[in-house]
Amino acid sequence: MSGGEGTAWVGDLVHDEDAGRRGIVTDVRGGAMWVLRPEFGTGQWTSLAPERLTVLMPRGRMREEP
Repeated sequence: MSGGEGTAWVGDLVHDEDAGRRGIVTDVRGGAMWVLRPEFGTGQWTSLAPERLTVLMPRGRMREEP
């Protein structure tokens, strides 16, 4: 399964408007809960509102960056 156009998906770098921080999507559970980890460091949090996740860099582009 893959994310729809404009929807954050596993591997994307996003800004979570509700948490006020950037992170990388690590899992999407049941299409209803997005699991994120900080861009740097450890930990994780979840989001139930994918419309509040703004994709800053899609997974494919992150692989291209040096």
